[in-house]
This record gives sequence, structure tokens and C-alpha cells, in this order.
Amino acid sequence: MNLKNNLLTVRWTLTFIIGTIWSVFSCQAINPPFVIKHLGDGQSIVQIENQKKFLLLPVEEASPEAKLYMIADNDVVRYMNIRLAINKIDYFVPVDLSGFDNKSLSFNFQLIPDTAICWDKMELSDEFDTANREVFRPVYHFSPRYGWMNDPNGMVYKDGVYHLFYQYNPYGSMWGNLHWGHATSTDLVTWEHQPAAIAPDALGTIFSGSCVVDKDNTAGFGAGAIVAFYTSASDRQVQSMAYSLDNGKTFKKYARNPILTSTQRDFRDPKVIWHDGTKKWIMILAVGQEMQIYSSPNLKDWAYESSFGEGQGAHGGVWECPDLIELPIEGTELKKWVLICNLNPGGPFGGSAAQYFVGTFDGKTFVNESPKMTKWMDWGKDHYAAVTWSNAPEGRHIALAWMSNWQYANDVPTMQYRSANSVPRDLSLYTSAGETYLKSSPSRELLKLRGKEEKKRSFKVDRTYNMDKLLADNTGTYEIEMTIKNRNAEIVGFQLFNSKGEEVDIYYNLVEKKFAMDRSKSGIVSFSQDFPIVTFAPIEDNSEMTLRLFVDKSSIEAFGDDGRFAMTNLVFPSEPYNRISFYAKGGSYTVSSFKVYKLK
Repeated sequence: MNLKNNLLTVRWTLTFIIGTIWSVFSCQAINPPFVIKHLGDGQSIVQIENQKKFLLLPVEEASPEAKLYMIADNDVVRYMNIRLAINKIDYFVPVDLSGFDNKSLSFNFQLIPDTAICWDKMELSDEFDTANREVFRPVYHFSPRYGWMNDPNGMVYKDGVYHLFYQYNPYGSMWGNLHWGHATSTDLVTWEHQPAAIAPDALGTIFSGSCVVDKDNTAGFGAGAIVAFYTSASDRQVQSMAYSLDNGKTFKKYARNPILTSTQRDFRDPKVIWHDGTKKWIMILAVGQEMQIYSSPNLKDWAYESSFGEGQGAHGGVWECPDLIELPIEGTELKKWVLICNLNPGGPFGGSAAQYFVGTFDGKTFVNESPKMTKWMDWGKDHYAAVTWSNAPEGRHIALAWMSNWQYANDVPTMQYRSANSVPRDLSLYTSAGETYLKSSPSRELLKLRGKEEKKRSFKVDRTYNMDKLLADNTGTYEIEMTIKNRNAEIVGFQLFNSKGEEVDIYYNLVEKKFAMDRSKSGIVSFSQDFPIVTFAPIEDNSEMTLRLFVDKSSIEAFGDDGRFAMTNLVFPSEPYNRISFYAKGGSYTVSSFKVYKLK
């Protein structure tokens, strides 16, 4: 009897468990979050059944790009290229499904095998975790919460707000799917992330460009409209326009895009300015290895004026991301025009760099006053696509650059995001030995970042001088400000280093009149043969040298003599540089002032 009862109990229990399991699977089969249908030849359809805010897709950076088409009520509403996970997952990216609540959503996946692990790992969610997971993410340099960033775009100031737009891939941390990302700030140091501003369309992805404030309503969109100009890039590159009537929060694309076309394949990066002398808008475009200048009375109809570039400056690669600004010459009442020209490759140390030309501009033609010289804005490896804010207050010309190099930008040792911007820099001109040069000074807003000052009394260096602790609780984000008075040293140098033996060697070679930064032993350098390198800048023959260093987790920016030279280099140390050692060769020098600030 007991045996029979036990058997009945076991039978009942198994029946309950099996029934429960079947019930669970039946519920999932009847009402799954999405349905995957493999069609063969690398094509699949995913139908969204229970929509949430995001479709989270797993990415494997070593995978080839798969093509995705987002379909709402049988119409393609978005397309993207994503390196979907085939063998392993590096991270997830979100596809925003909001705004399609009342539509039937599906995705057409192409070029991804049925056996890829992404099919088992993709999920629907109302949240996407953007908490920082990167040890190298900077603290006071702008970087995207996730995804890829390169050129700063459309930088414009209006009603107390600095708008930063930038080349952005929300679907992976490598180049592709280019949108205009967007961030805002009231002080140039604290940034608030905004939704992506301009997305790809039938004309192509959204390449670099600029914004203006149309104060007098010359375009007819409305007085004070922010008007954006960008390159629509597909098989050919054309210039397009969008406008914002809510101070940059949202943009509406001009219905008659494109506004300017060309037979040239490289035809991009429109920078638009207002020219008082001719009362016209001026657009300068990068076209192969020259700049082309156009004019317009209304931002819509553009007339060709002239070209600049043949026989001028460096031509190792394609010219990109121009800017045209009029700057004061320090100590005078004079101004001169500066044409900024980024090029890749062809920089002084290989890869990407920003050169500039000084001269005159009459609203039609730019004339370079020193056609036999090549001048560089920054002497590091990681300062590219430098452009300035439009409509900046107080007549300032504030520049920002992408802090990377095309030689290794896709390979740096981060994954949640890639790339940051330089610190903002105020531009002006100065003269030396009869020549006019650009000066890049750290913008005054950076002073707000300073925490407690740690100061060292004057000390002499005749061989070496060590500081065993640079900062208490050093997290790798600080500023060093020093003044050096040379006596008779031929080399004035110091090393930033950590307990792992990783170091950055920074020195003045006063015999060869150059300032140098050696990052060959700086930390992780193996991801690119082009990364471990010494960069150097020409310097003037001064007995007193002032230097400011901005260190932020994975970058060092050096400004000598208040910006008469600048040098920007990435570094990836396994722990912060927490010590400094000064050294002298061929004589001695005095560090008359040495201050360190932990930056907030």
C-alpha cells in the first residue's frame, strides 16, 4: 500500500513538473519576444512580437560587417552595418525602437551565418547600461558614452550653450554608420550627452561639416535658426543642409538636398562662415588635395569662387576638415586670416595631422603669405580634424580636435567607446623672426577643473632629481605647471613613470632646438607598430621655459610658452604615472616653479 502510494506520488509529481515545463515552453512559443526565421545564404528575419525600448545586439569586433534593415509596417526605416557576434561577444549595442509603438517591427539580417551566437544572445530590453567599464576613459575630455567617435562637427554657440556635434557610430566602437552625435555644455568642460542629431538617409551617411546661426534669416528658415551643413556620403559625396528652430535640440533636413555637388570623389567637410566684407556666406570644402571656396547670399545657392592648395603645404594624403578664421596678432592691432587644413596621411610623424596657412582673404580668394613653409597646429600624433566654434562669445576662436590617428584609431585598447576630444584651445597669432604663427592656448575654462594645488619649492637639477609621489590618491587625471630656468644644460628633461616601469620621457633638446615626447615605453603599445614613437616640436632659443601638461588617463597634452607649441599624444599605462624624475645632460638647470593640480 505504501509502495503504491509512493508510486502514485512520484507519478503525480513528474506529471506536474512535466506539465509545468510544457506550460512554460508553450507560453514562450505562443508569445515570444521575437521570432527568428533563417532564410539561408546568411539571411534571416527577426520579427519583434513584444516590443521594448531597445533591441540589444551582441558585437564581435573581429567579425565582418553584417547588414541590418529595420522594417516598420513593411517599409525600411533604418539601415546599419554591425559586426555581429559569430564566435564570442565583445559588447552589446542598442537599436532604439522607440517611436514605433504602433507599428509592426522586423529586421532583415544579411551576411550573418545561422550558426552565429548572436541569435541566442540578442535580447529586448527597456534599459541599456552605459556605466563606464573602461579604465582608460578620460575624466575631463569629452568621449561618447558608447560607440565610435571621430571628427568634431558643427560646433556652434548659441544662447549660452556650446553645441558639440561629432562623427558617431552608435552601433559599434569602430568606424561606420556615421551620424552626428550631440553634446552640450555651458562651460566647455562639463558635457551633457544629447540624442544623435542627424541620422543617415537615402543620400548616405552623415560625414563632417559645420553649423552657423542665421541671425538675419537669410535662408528663410527663421531668424536665429541653427543651420547645419554636412556631407552626405554614399558612392559619391554631396553637400546637404538641415536646420533647427529649437536651439539645436532637433534638426529638419532641407527638402531640396543636396545643395552642392561635384564630379570629384573626395568632396566633403563644408565649413561655412559669414564674411562681413562681401556680406555673403562663405563655404570652404575639402576636394582631394585642395580647398574650394564658394559663396552664397542665402545658404542655399552657392557659387564657386576659387581654389587653394596646389604647391602649398603638405600633400602626403587627402585634405580634410577645413576652417577659415580671422585672428588677431598679439601685441598689435592687426589681424590675419588662417586656413586650417587637416590631412591624412602626411603628418610630420606619419598618419593624421593638422596644418595651417596664414594670409589674406577677400571673400573670394585666400592667399598664403608663406607658400614655401609648412606649419603644424600640433606636433603630436593625436590631434586631427581640428576646427573652431562658430559664433563663440567675445570674438573668441576656440578649437577642438579629435584625439587619435587614423593609423590605429580602430585598434586602441578600449571597446565600450573609442576616442575622445582634445581640451579646448583658444587660438591667436604671434610673430617670430618676421614670420606669423598660430598659438594654441588652453582655454581659460580649464582653470575651473583645478582642485587643491600641490607645490614644490625651487630645486636645481644637475644630474637627476626625483619626486617619489606626484599626487596623493593619483587617479591619472592632473595638470602640471612648471617654469624652468636653464643655466648651461644641453638636455632639460623629465620622465613621468609608474611602478610597472612604464614611462613617458619628455625633454627639451636645446642644441637641436626641439621639444620631444617619447611614448615608446608608455604602457600598452603593441596594438600598432605606428604607436611607439618620439614626437618633437621646434622651439625658440629661450633660457626660461614654461610648460603645462594635461594628463587624463590615456592622454598627455603639452603646451609650451603659453601655447607657442602644442603636442598631443595618447598613452595607455597599466596604472597612472605617479612619479616624476628630472634629469639634465651637459649642464644644469633650475625648476623655479612646480605645481600639480588634481583635476575634477
